[in-house]
Amino acid sequence: MTRIALVGDFDPGVAAHQAIPLALELAAGQLDVEVQPVWLATDRIHSAADLAGHAAIWCVPASPYRNMDGALTAIRHAREQGIPFLGSCGGFQHAILEYARHVLGWQDAEHGETAPAAARAVIAPLSCALVETRAEVRFAAGSQLAAIYGQASAMEGYRCRYGLNPAFASELTNGPLQATAFDEDGEVRAVELSGHPFFIATLFQSERAALQGQCPPLARALLQAARHH
Repeated sequence: MTRIALVGDFDPGVAAHQAIPLALELAAGQLDVEVQPVWLATDRIHSAADLAGHAAIWCVPASPYRNMDGALTAIRHAREQGIPFLGSCGGFQHAILEYARHVLGWQDAEHGETAPAAARAVIAPLSCALVETRAEVRFAAGSQLAAIYGQASAMEGYRCRYGLNPAFASELTNGPLQATAFDEDGEVRAVELSGHPFFIATLFQSERAALQGQCPPLARALLQAARHH
């Protein structure tokens, strides 16, 4: 049994929360393995010990979280210990925030939704909110995402109003954290961490495909990475 930690505050009304366990179930069927998704509320994560026993971590949509520090603790644990990690929507935003604070040392890095007046809001309002929309995502050549999807682009769904602040994008993605997916205007829509077995964060919600009975490539890739971990 492969246990996957779903870090976030479960809400049955959130489409992505309905989709994620289904996505993992579809992936398990394709890989012929057993999977156990385990919801971990952010206000119940206080240290890395709270994440023990999980083969992978998925930081899920629907932020702000009840406890931002809990989410950041989970992301940091995955990043530092080489645990397969997937972040979608809010998970993408907080993966960038965690990296800014703990790798780049930007202790004043903030999320614009919870600290709108912050001087270093690495996550800021999108120029055009992406709420219940679908758009083309273009993958960087040679990226894990391109390999996972087996194509240069894909149509994906969104429900978000915040993304990577363009003012800090160059500094944030000029090292191990690399921008590997973009929209048609070149705005960053996904990042990967080089040197890590599997660390991918997407602003889009690939899991939504499961609601139409389709196995999301990223769910399958995460489960595959978890099996090898």
